[in-house]
Amino acid sequence: MLVLRWIIPLLVIGGCSASPHNVLLLLADDAGFESGAYLNKFCQTPNLDALAKRGLLFNNAFTSVSSCSPSRAQLLTGQASHSSGMYGLHQGVHNFNVLPETGSLPNLLRDQSGGGIYSGIIGKKHVGPGFNFQFDYEQTEEHHSINQIGRNITRMKEYARQFLKRAKDEKKPFFLLVGFHDPHRCGHITPQFGEFCERWGSGEEGMGSIPDWKPIYYDWRNLEVPAWLPDTDVVRQELAAQYMTISRLDQGVGVILKELEEAGLADQTLVIYTSDNGPPFPGGRTNLYEHGIRSPLIISSPKKEDRHRETSAAMVSLLDIYPSVLEALQIPKPNDTKIVGKSILPVLKAEPSIKESDSVFGSHSYHEVTMAYPMRMVRNRRYKLIHNINYWADFPIDQDFYTSPTFQQILNATINKQSLPWYRSLLQYYQRPEWELYDIKVDPLERFNLAEKPKYNATLKQLRQQLFDWQVATKDPWRCAPHAVLQEQGIFKDQPACLTLGHEALQRPKRKMLGQYDEYVVLS
Repeated sequence: MLVLRWIIPLLVIGGCSASPHNVLLLLADDAGFESGAYLNKFCQTPNLDALAKRGLLFNNAFTSVSSCSPSRAQLLTGQASHSSGMYGLHQGVHNFNVLPETGSLPNLLRDQSGGGIYSGIIGKKHVGPGFNFQFDYEQTEEHHSINQIGRNITRMKEYARQFLKRAKDEKKPFFLLVGFHDPHRCGHITPQFGEFCERWGSGEEGMGSIPDWKPIYYDWRNLEVPAWLPDTDVVRQELAAQYMTISRLDQGVGVILKELEEAGLADQTLVIYTSDNGPPFPGGRTNLYEHGIRSPLIISSPKKEDRHRETSAAMVSLLDIYPSVLEALQIPKPNDTKIVGKSILPVLKAEPSIKESDSVFGSHSYHEVTMAYPMRMVRNRRYKLIHNINYWADFPIDQDFYTSPTFQQILNATINKQSLPWYRSLLQYYQRPEWELYDIKVDPLERFNLAEKPKYNATLKQLRQQLFDWQVATKDPWRCAPHAVLQEQGIFKDQPACLTLGHEALQRPKRKMLGQYDEYVVLS
């Protein structure tokens, strides 16, 4: 038996046709499709556009969770947030961490390669505890201020140069995650730098300068508002600020790729660009609506025979990044049922056949610790089903979005009973039914909930079962909620069961709307 245990790994490695790739993962913070590559005709992103021309651009990529720390954990663990234990934000009073037994890419790469693969992270990390995510090289917010290590692209470039030199000198394949902090909001903490920290490092008086950033200024009066946002001048001004920080992100991507080229490693490195979740606007981040979960994804392979200058319609999840990195570095995927993603690398060879049933899943439980609003989702090429588990509560609003000019305009218009050019009302945004079913093909803005329509009973039933099966497979603690209690110990150990809470026998009063707004502080 001992002989076989040694021979098998040698056969696996020996059977590969080439040495392992290096992997460079470029991760944006709250970015959507604000790039020329994704047909935004206003936001200038020449470096991302060039990367897309060299690689494969995905039009159907989705995050499984719309919150920063849980999303970063999915990339590094391959697990949905309810499986890994990273239910919400890691920092400060939120204090969410993965479960003690949860593995991660840097730990697995080190253990499986015997230290032969060099791992590193530069920029925003935002996961924990540290023991579960031990990179060989780390320069993060745990060592620097978040702006200096996540927005100062010159400093990030210098650390990337140092990492690449070490990897090359030690002749090790590498995995490097570069976590940009752009275009995350910062107005609720440091308003002097602008709502998106667009003034920070811009060279304006008192703002300092970043040598590698040449700011691009946008005239908000010339911008078009995407259909999913309120069509107001306030939103246009916010978009102008957001696009300005996107230019810092884009130029950061450019300088990191230049360092890779100058290190002589570009022709050996798989480059992946994506974002943790959607933009911090209504219906975006913290939501499982389309603009909260749809993700930019560009993968550029160094192999000439792989696909370049093409787009893909493949349905992929950011849960698929974990097995993709392992395959690129020739490390076997752990035998863990909670790791459900599949490698995307075969799509670089050939476009998979399209099936209407192609599906991705979502699991969002918290963001900030006060935002207990667990949601689960399944989405195929036509329909999306969202289960709002805590539907008796109003949908919560996070701190930095609350203080944003866009939300304040919505809030004040609602309080003052003024009209607003938006297809949702604040009441609809807050109060959501338990089940939301949308036909994405004919209703991309998710305006018409079909869950109560008899015509769609069969679709609803099928999607509910598909979602529940995924929750069971990934050991979701919420899989029986909200109408039953999960029992899986004692006499239920071999056959877990959902035991009713009797909600079906209860009559619930309708919601009572609070009318005394003067009990609260309203920002003007």
